[in-house]
Order: sequence, then C-alpha cells, then structure tokens
Amino acid sequence: MIQLGFVSAILPELTLEETLQFASEAGYDCVEVMCWPPGKADRRYAGVTHLDVTDVSHDLSIRLELACLDASVSISGLGYYPNPLSPDPDEASIAQAHLMRLLEAAAISEVRIVNTFIGRNPTLSIEENWPRMLEVWRPIVARAEELGVRIGIENCPMLFTRDEWPGGKNLAISPVVWRRLFADLDSRAIGLNFDPSHFVWQQMDYVAAIREFHDRIVHVHAKDARIDRHKLAEVGVLAEPLQYHTPKLPGLGDVDWGAFFSALSDTGYTGAVCVEVEDRAFEGSMRDRKTALRQSAQYLRQYIGTHDLV
Repeated sequence: MIQLGFVSAILPELTLEETLQFASEAGYDCVEVMCWPPGKADRRYAGVTHLDVTDVSHDLSIRLELACLDASVSISGLGYYPNPLSPDPDEASIAQAHLMRLLEAAAISEVRIVNTFIGRNPTLSIEENWPRMLEVWRPIVARAEELGVRIGIENCPMLFTRDEWPGGKNLAISPVVWRRLFADLDSRAIGLNFDPSHFVWQQMDYVAAIREFHDRIVHVHAKDARIDRHKLAEVGVLAEPLQYHTPKLPGLGDVDWGAFFSALSDTGYTGAVCVEVEDRAFEGSMRDRKTALRQSAQYLRQYIGTHDLV
C-alpha cells in the first residue's frame, strides 16, 4: 500500500524529532528528511538540515530508528537538491561530495533512498551538458549500486526566474531525457522521484510517463500546479514559467489526482508519496504551513486510504 508523507523542508524551524511527531499527529505515514549541509540556503526550500550527515556513523542510524519508533512514522528517503553540474567548480564539488555522504547515510540507516537533482550548467544545452553529466554521475551511481541504495532524480527543471535562464539547473526534465539517462548510466540504482506538477506547466502527459517509467519510480512528490490562462495569454510559453503558472497544494491546481493515483496503483507502486508544500498562499506562518500539510493529507487520503486495521 502507498505510504503518505511530506517533504520536511517546509518545517525548517523544527527538529527531526519534532517534525516526525507532527507527521504522526497530522496523519502521515512517513517523511522525506532534508539533509543539506549545515549553512546558508541559496534559494527557497533549500538549506534545511533535519538530519546532518556530514559525519556518517552508526549513531546516525540509532537516532533515526529511535525517532521513528517514538513517532510511529518512517523515513521515505533522504533529500538533498543541489546542482552537482554547476559551472562553479566549488559548488559542484561540494554537491558531489555531499551526495556521496548521503549514499553512505542511506545505507547505514537502511533508508535506502536518496532523492536529488542531476544538475545542469544552465548556460549550455542538454547535449553540451551530457559528457560532464556522465563523468560526474557514473561514480555516484556505481557507489549507490555498491551500497544497495536507489537514487530518485526529481524532474523539476529548476527554471523559474531570470537568474536561472536559459536552461534551468536540472537536466532530467522529460521522458526523452530519461530514456537516454537510464540507457547511458545503465544501472537500476538510478530512478525517478516523480512529481506530476512539473508535467502540467511543461504540457506533458504524466499518466503516460507513469506507465512507461513505472519500474524507475522510487519515490513520488505530491505537488500541484495551476496554469494561469489569462497570464499565459499575455506572455506565452516562452516567458519565465512563474509568469504563467503557480505551485499549489494538491487539489488546488490542474493535476488530475484521480487519474494520477489510478495509473500509479495500476503499476503496483507501493512506495512513498510525499506532499511538497511550495504554495505561497500557505507560507505566512508555521501555523499556515502546518495547515497546508493537514489539508493536503485530508485531500490525498481519498485516493490512498489509511493503514488502520478494522
């Protein structure tokens, strides 16, 4: 049965233990735990460190196990979404090294899933990025395979504002790229952290993608997106995406969640579906953000159900 969770980035003020306790109280089964290196965030929802993996040890596994037992929820995956292919060599090096630490942490803790981005040099085309992508990612994937960890690559283009133009900061944005990515990296250790909201504004079919790539889906994000047609009519599809679309809570955008979960369940998926709150209408306070998570859980339960025994 599918596990309902949320991405912990929306509750940066809380400790890991407090985040898991809230998850239990709000009716969630699991949490995707953010594991950024401690320090300053470079964008919204980044830089959150609910679990510090800079010093990977057996103590980390014990802490996670005790926190999960106490809250009666599980960890769906360890999350870290940098740009490992950044044209800034220092930024890229830090991202790559920290990803390796996350793989170690996922193996030690037996979480077994690490969610991230492939990355991209945004000034270059996909074709121009490809040789460096292979150079960077082949050893990462090989290490994941060795450790028995699966990597879930999210399909967000990271193309929203002027500073991210023209290419965004993530290569793995569409089925045509995924086919080539999986063929060239040639490992079952790499798969998808599937988010339907990015299909909406790119005008792609997420149901068809679920059917084709179902055996590569290792984790799922539940975020909605609304196309603002009156704005799109003014600026066109070549405008910056946030000029004509808005990230929303599940049920408040254009994703057909019935069709989405129908396709997901048809494939036999039994992993985590984690709510990712990026809806500015619910960001005024921690109370608003907790309300967003409770509302999202109540909405999505009609498609997932609960695990309570009758």
